[in-house]
Amino acid sequence: MDTMRDRFIATTTRMLDEDPRLALVLAEISRDGFEQAGRTHPDRVVNVGIREQLLIGAGAGMALTGVRPIMHTFASFLVERPFEQVKLDLGHQGVGGVLVSAGASYDWPAGGFTHMAPGDVALLDTLDGWTVHVPGHPDEAEALLRRAVTGDGRVYVRLSLQSNSRGRPVTETAFSTVRRGSGGVVIAVGPMLDNVLAATDGLDVTVLYATTVRPFDTAGLRRAAGGGTAVDVVVVEPYLAGTSTTAANDALSDVAHRVLGLGVGRGELRRYGQMEEHLVAHGLDARSLRQRITAFLRL
Repeated sequence: MDTMRDRFIATTTRMLDEDPRLALVLAEISRDGFEQAGRTHPDRVVNVGIREQLLIGAGAGMALTGVRPIMHTFASFLVERPFEQVKLDLGHQGVGGVLVSAGASYDWPAGGFTHMAPGDVALLDTLDGWTVHVPGHPDEAEALLRRAVTGDGRVYVRLSLQSNSRGRPVTETAFSTVRRGSGGVVIAVGPMLDNVLAATDGLDVTVLYATTVRPFDTAGLRRAAGGGTAVDVVVVEPYLAGTSTTAANDALSDVAHRVLGLGVGRGELRRYGQMEEHLVAHGLDARSLRQRITAFLRL
């Protein structure tokens, strides 16, 4: 199976052929994958070098002329390093674009903490008007990317090497119900779904699957909570733990509830190891998730 990043390269190359409105702005990362696209569309494939602030500024400038820019690099260099440009050049100027990241929270541990971005979605939460997609499979990444480029808004597509075993149909904003139960609600975000399903196997819980986390599917969570007097909710995200707990709390503001946010911890792991070891260290492997979910839901 190809990776989400492989699919992004292939899909974007095709879309550049199909839609003259699209442009791609790179900052060295994935340059080799777009070599042919650059030769075919030299005016719409721009590599600014290792200048991430310029990456966003150039994309925003294109957007001001009516172009739909796709801006791509590692998540830590796409959201965190040029955050002021994301805030001002896109948000303050009122223009849209598509940010497509690679690297996720710890996809390349050998790169060290400079190449990790567990706080990217939480950081975008400080800005208004962003749609955030977190696909869990290359098929979902392609579908969400194709939707992202058709509009005019500000969209973040967060890609990862971690992937579920199969892709699922994606909707624009709604969570999908994978399993139904009465003992609580567990929301699995993107590539967390397989581990969540393994962790909740045999448990009387509802499992919701989210590939779009902003806007947050308030109505979907309320439906899953049912008409009971109280509900317990666990949100399992592949980035900073607790990123979506405020959204879940707001969705259930008139219902008695408890929310547990599971995800990447704030502490820096300096023995970088492998991606699978980071999952275990942050308690996001199936075994750890089962222990944490059952303890919270008292199952």
